[in-house]
Amino acid sequence: MTDVVLDVDYVRAQFPAFSQPSLQGQAFFENAGGSYTCKPVIDRLMRYYTQRKVQPYAPYEASRLAGAEMDEARARLAAILGVEVDEVSFGPSSTQNTFVLAQAFRQWMRPGEAIIVTNQDHEANTGPWRRLADEGIEVREWKIDPETGHLDLADLASLLDEKVRLVCFPHCSNVVGEINPVSEITALAHAAGAFVCVDGVSYAPHGFGDIGQLGPDIYLFSAYKTYGPHQGIMVMRRALGNLLPNQGHYFNAGTLYQRFTPAGPDHAQIAASAGMADYVDQLCDHHGGPAKGSAGTQRAGFVHDLMRNHEVRLLQPLLDAVKDRNCVRLIGPSKASLRAPTVALALNRPGEEVSAELARAGIMAGGGDFYAVRALCAMGVDMGKGVLRLSFTHYTTQGEVDHLLNALDGVL
Repeated sequence: MTDVVLDVDYVRAQFPAFSQPSLQGQAFFENAGGSYTCKPVIDRLMRYYTQRKVQPYAPYEASRLAGAEMDEARARLAAILGVEVDEVSFGPSSTQNTFVLAQAFRQWMRPGEAIIVTNQDHEANTGPWRRLADEGIEVREWKIDPETGHLDLADLASLLDEKVRLVCFPHCSNVVGEINPVSEITALAHAAGAFVCVDGVSYAPHGFGDIGQLGPDIYLFSAYKTYGPHQGIMVMRRALGNLLPNQGHYFNAGTLYQRFTPAGPDHAQIAASAGMADYVDQLCDHHGGPAKGSAGTQRAGFVHDLMRNHEVRLLQPLLDAVKDRNCVRLIGPSKASLRAPTVALALNRPGEEVSAELARAGIMAGGGDFYAVRALCAMGVDMGKGVLRLSFTHYTTQGEVDHLLNALDGVL
């Protein structure tokens, strides 16, 4: 982990939202639902729509440049994620990407074979897999601890056998927040002969992981939660991708990144996704990280640690402020280093009602179930009330956390 301190003023200068009059005095604590967009992404999107809005990959210059920018986005993200260029796919959302994957597994698997899912997941990463039961696929559930929300590796080991073809789990839950040990889980599943699909949607906003080193066969996240455009990004490792049936046009079956994207790509948003890599590079260079020319995973790893260190420092006081209140149940770990800064609180009244009160105090937060119904029900949360969710990222300041804590005191 780096000991360099994140320059938050520099960070916020890269996000136009912070200079907008309509957002002044508002502290944004619903980043788990979608982040602000960084300027490099906005600039690339604007350039594409004004200069490149043509069919890409034709020989005329505007088209050539359009295709080159799309290719750049895939190549630069692959370098950050530690995978091959053609192992990165774009789709309209992670939900849609997961649905398409489930259809491929539906065709590939045979009745009597099994998959493992968790009840810690967002419904987008568990619902499509659970529906495979309609085809005779056995669906086994890796259950969370009802008190803590924790997933125990020993419980997974008891579910694995020669019938299991796929293990699906989140890098971290969008309500529990605990960071799951992807490498250890992946190694356990691979040793049993199963492939691994990781939902990284709730983790990626807090730093891109080295997917090549972590080891899963599939890793999904959402660009609109990682300061980018509204795209779902999926890593599909070649060994698995070539086994599964093609879900795209038959004449594109030979191209890995087209095999699981049946819809036509959103050219402009794919091109704009390179802006996320621009942003990582800016942060790395500004903070004296690994020099240009170093491996993309090294530079992204340095930025990941910058973000995590800042977030952990801001998160612990929030956890300390809520963990011992009689009227509050903190969902997930109370130690900041074990979790993402996505904090769900079960209260004695509806989360939506409390979020509305916070809004009047200048705090933008959310209440409800956040599509994590299975996890909340398993933990005994009253679904008539749901939870209040407070989530932030590396561009959040100490002053905003203080603002939140003062506002919470008022409403709790």
